[in-house]
Amino acid sequence: MENNTNLKSGEFLVKEVNANEVFIPEEFNEEQLMIAQTCRDFIETEVYPNIDKVEKQDRELMKSMLKKSGDLGLMGISVAEEYGGFGQTFVTQMLAAETIGAGYSFSVAFMAHCGIGTLPIMYYGNEEQRRKYVTKLATGELLGAYCLTEPGAGSDANAGKTNAVLSADGKHYILNGQKMWITNAGFADVLTVFAKIDNDRVLSAFIVDANTPGVVVNPDEHKMGIKGSSTAQIFFNDVKVPVENLLGRRGEGFRIALSILHMGRIKLGANVLGAAKKAIDDSVRYANERKQFGVLISTFGTIKHKLAQQAIRVFVAESANYRVSKDIDELMVKYKAEGCDHGKAAIDAISHYAVEAAILKVYGSEMLDFIVDEGVQIHGGMGYSAEMAIERAYRDSRINRIFEGTNEINTILVVDTAMKRAMKGDFDLFGQAEELYASVDKITDGKPAMENYFEEKIRYIRNFKKATLLLIHAASKTFGKTLMHEQEVLNNIAVMIMEIYIAESTALRVQKLGSLRGEASIGLYKDMLDVFVYDTASKIRKSALDAIYSFADTAEADKLARAAEILSIVAGVNTKDARRRIADNMIGENKYTL
Repeated sequence: MENNTNLKSGEFLVKEVNANEVFIPEEFNEEQLMIAQTCRDFIETEVYPNIDKVEKQDRELMKSMLKKSGDLGLMGISVAEEYGGFGQTFVTQMLAAETIGAGYSFSVAFMAHCGIGTLPIMYYGNEEQRRKYVTKLATGELLGAYCLTEPGAGSDANAGKTNAVLSADGKHYILNGQKMWITNAGFADVLTVFAKIDNDRVLSAFIVDANTPGVVVNPDEHKMGIKGSSTAQIFFNDVKVPVENLLGRRGEGFRIALSILHMGRIKLGANVLGAAKKAIDDSVRYANERKQFGVLISTFGTIKHKLAQQAIRVFVAESANYRVSKDIDELMVKYKAEGCDHGKAAIDAISHYAVEAAILKVYGSEMLDFIVDEGVQIHGGMGYSAEMAIERAYRDSRINRIFEGTNEINTILVVDTAMKRAMKGDFDLFGQAEELYASVDKITDGKPAMENYFEEKIRYIRNFKKATLLLIHAASKTFGKTLMHEQEVLNNIAVMIMEIYIAESTALRVQKLGSLRGEASIGLYKDMLDVFVYDTASKIRKSALDAIYSFADTAEADKLARAAEILSIVAGVNTKDARRRIADNMIGENKYTL
């Protein structure tokens, strides 16, 4: 496999990058750390003291908290300077999203405003629209919401029935329809609404002032979690929208919606990191306080195992998040150099990395679910009590697997998007896959006589990629165009792709960290990498075999299964001692430290 920098989306399956080319969280600069600290201070002083009150669906309290964050400039981090924001890099935006992620339902309201509530106008609005709306959204003077989902149009967004008809005088679109699950609905001033003009096949997008006659907001929904965020249905009854409030071009709404979903997915991948680290801190501190059988439960091997697994899962997700964030920044610079304005450069760069966005969304939301579930278990009976923060974290986490497109949809997108990009010629996926398949009988694990620690890890990951390519080729050969209907097989392939990206990102991070700090100082990071790659090998093997036995005839299945077995071989790891070292470090510091 080739070694390259600036990979295209999905190209990591056939190419590799040098560790010194990736960005790792240990490289945050002073300004980025100061922004994160400002976000952290706000959560500590303004959100946590009010979280119980806001959970009782106090719309005005949530609104006031959002306004305060705007006064501090936190809402303008993603907005270009010419529209009242700070025009920060995407890496910085992701760090802010991560830090705010520890704020429970506040983080949902905040991220909805700053992301889907503001950026469609920032990215697709004309100059007049940006001046009128984005400048005020960036400061919190106006609060935003995004109205896409309908009762009959969830994952299939283009099935929406909300309709817009041009008025007789040609000055307004008359909007009629219903939207549901709208975050910030109860207090938003500006709505980005998707509707079909006349009998158009695809959506258009409109900027709607929430106080326009005919806009009717229902009471807030009663939800399992994120109770503090306002979520309600909005009805549009003959709402007159000025023609100049059409966002983008007629029929461009579906493209806008998809692009904003890519952005939402990738930022959710950062948001869950903050929530996960908070849950780990709560777990460690409780384990260091709770005694059973006369000793602290943090001394028990089973608890150490849980704490270590929590740490590993958040560390590897973090590694992938900031790797692709830097890739997006570099692509934005390239697009700007080619003449794009800030908005177009940003959304095109984010949309380009659609494969990675879906990976981060799925992996991150499942990571958080795992961490809060184990957190409740570590707390025992107290974890089920509403007195403990972990109970709220557990409830709040569940929505993330549904937000921004369900994980089931995004899992399919990982494979579908990667294959479509390859078919467009972005990278040679099928050529390499066919070449591997032609020599499947000669597959070896490629182990050389001598290799160092990182060469070994990269070889394992390279082999995981080969197993995935073999499977893609064999499945494509068997099913042809109907492969997209074989969702179980696609899910197997997607799991392999996701695990590969996360594992490779982690290996590159630890390798770069070693070059920056010295090999002697990265023992715990190697422990995490060892355990994760060891566990990943088992997932690669199982996913490959599950798929192979689902479609291949006996002779081909035997060949492919043998290759999958060989390509998922990794050296044994003393996972018990590795996990204990990771856990002991956190137990000693009484928090997540890695």
